Amino acid sequence: MKNILIAEDEKLLAKVLKEEFEDAGFDVISAFNGLDALKELRSKSNEIDLVILDLLMPVVDGFQVLEEMRKDQAHNLSSIPVIVLSNLGQDDEIKRAFQSGAADYFVKSQHPISEVVEKVKHFLEKPQKVSLKKHEAEVKEVAEEDVEEEVKEDQEELKVRKLKVKSED
Repeated sequence: MKNILIAEDEKLLAKVLKEEFEDAGFDVISAFNGLDALKELRSKSNEIDLVILDLLMPVVDGFQVLEEMRKDQAHNLSSIPVIVLSNLGQDDEIKRAFQSGAADYFVKSQHPISEVVEKVKHFLEKPQKVSLKKHEAEVKEVAEEDVEEEVKEDQEELKVRKLKVKSED
């Protein structure tokens, strides 16, 4: 089952989105402002498959969330696709969202929720470069752990050799 983070400050809309996505077979995590969205992303980055993001939110807005996700290499947040669902519909706002890393953009008043759900289903069914990035990050992490273990083993072996050399003197 796929996990979606919905970052939406309008509680009623957030509830409806959550219900619609759960009915479609998704697990949903909700955040009601950008700061909470970032906290959820950082604590559950390996579990979240996609973000539905409003741009006009309190504390930290959606544009800032996109920027933070793009910069956050420690949690590999830039690999998580983001679909913007916002009341903002001006060309410059849409362009800014895409430049900040959004994978798609829906203006709330122009798209029914069912269309957004279908788009997310199709988006997650397609093979994504995202999964490759996540895989690469996991491989890198395992490789780094292996290297650290080999270094420790080599250091232990070196200590043993030094002790043998000192005892022979």
